[in-house]
Amino acid sequence: MCSRCPLALALSVAVLALPLAPPLAAPSPGAERASSRPDEWWKGAVFYQVFVRSFADSDGDGVGDLAGLTDHLDYLNDGDPATHDDLGVDAILLMPVFASPSYHGYDVTDYERIASAYGDLDSFSKLVQAAHRRGLKVILDLPLNHTSDEHPWFKDSASGRASRRRGWYEWSPKDPGWGKPWDLSSKAWHRRGKDFYYGLFEAGMPDLNYQNQEVREEMKRIIRLWLGRGADGFRLDAVRFLVETGPVRGQVSTPLTHAYLKELSQAVRAEKPGAVLVGEVWSVTEDIADYYGNGSDELDLAFDFPLAAAIVSAAANGRTDELSSVLAAARRAYPPGAVDAPFLTNHDQIRIATRVQNDPARLRLAAALLFTLPGSPFVYQGEELGEENGDGQADEEKRTPLPFRCEGAGHGFTNGTPWHAFAKGAEQRCVERERADPTSLLSFYRDLIVLRHASPALLRGDLEPVGLPGAPHSALAFLRKSEAEVVLCIHNAGPEPLDTGPLELPATSAEPLLPGSPPLEAVAGGLRAVLPPLSSGAWRLF
Repeated sequence: MCSRCPLALALSVAVLALPLAPPLAAPSPGAERASSRPDEWWKGAVFYQVFVRSFADSDGDGVGDLAGLTDHLDYLNDGDPATHDDLGVDAILLMPVFASPSYHGYDVTDYERIASAYGDLDSFSKLVQAAHRRGLKVILDLPLNHTSDEHPWFKDSASGRASRRRGWYEWSPKDPGWGKPWDLSSKAWHRRGKDFYYGLFEAGMPDLNYQNQEVREEMKRIIRLWLGRGADGFRLDAVRFLVETGPVRGQVSTPLTHAYLKELSQAVRAEKPGAVLVGEVWSVTEDIADYYGNGSDELDLAFDFPLAAAIVSAAANGRTDELSSVLAAARRAYPPGAVDAPFLTNHDQIRIATRVQNDPARLRLAAALLFTLPGSPFVYQGEELGEENGDGQADEEKRTPLPFRCEGAGHGFTNGTPWHAFAKGAEQRCVERERADPTSLLSFYRDLIVLRHASPALLRGDLEPVGLPGAPHSALAFLRKSEAEVVLCIHNAGPEPLDTGPLELPATSAEPLLPGSPPLEAVAGGLRAVLPPLSSGAWRLF
């Protein structure tokens, strides 16, 4: 929900701490010591974000479910490297699938049970088994900052001041008067009976109190439970807001939040060393960098919101200045070992196809940027088809059903009436048609993922900027470097051809890698490329 994902704002009001439970204790030496992590599979992996409700419906009720997703896993990865008609992703990220009263699932009523509209624990087990047979990892979106006000924990907490779980949430006999840090005029405390409870995002989502030891241990127990059920990691929702100590600054990215994430990370790695933690840190680069800790003791991945905005801006407006600045900021701020999590748009944002008026060249440029930059890229369901927003600005319009076929009322998503209308263009842009068209956007995504997997430099290599003296602000060039190879990437986001002139490179020849890359010409002073408008090139250097 957009109300859960504020943009980063300057926070200048001093912290006014209220009395709360005893502070978090530092983990004792050796406590829950993490095992070594022999398989850091997520480094460079390609993730596909699934909104289960809108992916595939197996029973005709119009709502996507886990069985429907299982039936269509071959679209994402069929497990056979000899075939080339699957997308080829490495992992699927499931938006919340826990029991919840809402369509989106970010207000959980039972962390141990699957939402009935999606199936049950058997459905989840079958999905995990089918995914693992194909080499696909399964990541769960975990809303751990808050629950639903219908959760039994909160009902117990709200039943009286002497209730067993009173301290699992934050209560005050009078309204402390905190606003939301991104909108001080909106209240963060809500009345229930004679008292007030803290619910940052809305009254129906009371925040858990992570200064309470029982809450901290309970969430670690739930995480262990799902790891035991086959989950390969978690997206941690709204992590900037876990532990609050006062208004404004005390509600965002507090030291106690980082302390608990380190504690949680230890528990996850001790239980399943290969499990990944990716965090939603919707903020500026320097704040995101803090959530990696020392590079190995907090989050493994953090969504790079500034980078996503810069990529979309470059594709839509034809300038790469912001993109260059964001990449430079990340190189300065991120600790050694940190792995970026780039993406284009997500379930809370206007889809990129709508942002660029569904211009095929701009969509390809954005995809080429995403897959040639360092990190572990995330693809939001339908981006690979050029799926647009539905009508209007509501969150549901960013989460419309996926069209598998171009014909029929249900477009292959359902045999019944879909829970929500399809976005416009479903009659032209669908999986079936784009899968069979080698020139489609889906085929381009597929080619990029194949290329990424085949290139050690693109998969896990470092980034080194390449200067383009005299080039327009629409140009961006960099090297991706690993011990095994060096790859040159050049992107022209402008409406005119780009002539790089002679580039001083550690090579005398080059092999085109990205489909459509023009040849590099050997000239006096180095190698030269000429790129058409709105295009990208990638070359292995020798």
